[in-house]
Amino acid sequence: MTSVLLDHIPRPFDLETLFKALRLQENSRHGEKVKAMAAEAQRIAKPKAFFCEAFIDSKGEDHIMIQGVKLASRVLRVNLEEVYRVFPYVATCGWELEEWSKSFEDMLEKFWADAIKEHALRLTFRYLNEYVLERYGIQQLSRMNPGSLPDWPLSEQKALFTILGEGPRTIGVELTDSFLMLPIKSVSGLYFPAEFSYENCLLCPREKCPGRRAAYDPTLYEKKYGKKSKET
Repeated sequence: MTSVLLDHIPRPFDLETLFKALRLQENSRHGEKVKAMAAEAQRIAKPKAFFCEAFIDSKGEDHIMIQGVKLASRVLRVNLEEVYRVFPYVATCGWELEEWSKSFEDMLEKFWADAIKEHALRLTFRYLNEYVLERYGIQQLSRMNPGSLPDWPLSEQKALFTILGEGPRTIGVELTDSFLMLPIKSVSGLYFPAEFSYENCLLCPREKCPGRRAAYDPTLYEKKYGKKSKET
């Protein structure tokens, strides 16, 4: 299993995107403060990512096996029907920004600091995605994340981290007893090559989700992921 550490990520902050997310005008009073905070955060930030190239050992009806580790999810199993190579990953804004954000006591500044950490994580994740595509000559990647759907619950983080080995620790990411990651602005999951673009949003009925990337399809699970009855 080949692993890759990305600890020098050349991603300057995109102030236009940040201000749009915060619904602020750059030249406003609050905008000047956020700009100063973003500049400080940019100097401090050391976001990191880690991933590995792994191959599926076997596939069951509701699970797959990677490196002898079981990942239990019907949706994941069906999505990987024609796939045998996957890329488990973890990415983080880094402890440097996490500690920086704790220096603010004002509630509004705390909110802005949180948004800046989220922005740093998104840029890091985008870099990771582009890196995997280019390195392996893949046209399109889809992904799944433990905890995004009831079918693949957050408790599956433990299995994913087992596959990743010392990788998460190398970039400073810890898994708590409740399967949450620290720093909080961290993400983990499984990339896989796909001819179609899969998004968990397709199966998630949550309304008004700020992170929605695709419309919910209430019929998709039964049509594609529901178990077919066996003929006797």
